[in-house]
Amino acid sequence: MRIGFYPGCSLNGTSCEYNESVKAIGKAMGIDLAEIQDWNCCGATAAHSMNKELSLSLPIRVLALAEKQGFEEIVVPCASCYNRLSVAQHELANNEEIKDTILTVVGLPYLGTVKVLNVLQFIEKYIMDTLPDKIVHPFVHQVACYYGCLLLRPYKILKFDRLEDPQSMDKLMSLLGAKPIDWAFKTECCGAGLSVSRTDLVGRLSGNILKDASDRGAEAVIVACPMCHSNLDMRRSVINRYLTKPITIPVLYITQVLGLAIGLSPKELGLERHFVIVNLKEAELCQE
Repeated sequence: MRIGFYPGCSLNGTSCEYNESVKAIGKAMGIDLAEIQDWNCCGATAAHSMNKELSLSLPIRVLALAEKQGFEEIVVPCASCYNRLSVAQHELANNEEIKDTILTVVGLPYLGTVKVLNVLQFIEKYIMDTLPDKIVHPFVHQVACYYGCLLLRPYKILKFDRLEDPQSMDKLMSLLGAKPIDWAFKTECCGAGLSVSRTDLVGRLSGNILKDASDRGAEAVIVACPMCHSNLDMRRSVINRYLTKPITIPVLYITQVLGLAIGLSPKELGLERHFVIVNLKEAELCQE
């Protein structure tokens, strides 16, 4: 099975472990994730706040390339990229005037036929049915499933899961052997692109998220967004200063947990790249 794959900038840089884990589970499940040739940045996180024409042209060029290369669907693991591609697709489908302007800039034919799948939709559609037979190391831990902002909003466009209490990641984690907690911060903002310009705000927002998860007994936080992972993992020293106490629970991508459950090694899944050490004995995360 061959499906289009758009990694975006983060998965080729600061979140390369996400890229590694997505491709690793694709290979293990017999799915060829074919990277879109000549792809470009989608414009996240700043373009849409600075230049609307640019913010639409960048993701539409990606979608136009996907069409040209024969893909009917593309997997977009980054929540921000998924959001920008989906929003741009919606805007052009509902505004002929702006569509003409954007396609002139892009310089490629575009029909709007490619379906954009986030990582949870991809797993649900292509992996979930055969997953139970593949699980060899159940992830027997209590976890906080953190969805963040961009995977769900704007709801009228994305129409993915429940807005205030999403369940798709929780259901997948339960299937993998984990126990998702009921908690208050699963869709709250982590600070997103303010990580560099307002690290103090990221420390406060992400700190509140981690504190609630920790207070409710979570052994790990599970994410599907590079920015969320970066803020919750890389900014831990700032978070701990804000909370005035250390929070040591690790942050894992949903694809890393799935990979561990089906027997892939920590090294294949990039677990050694995290700032906060992933050390959950039952999942044998320290073997590499």
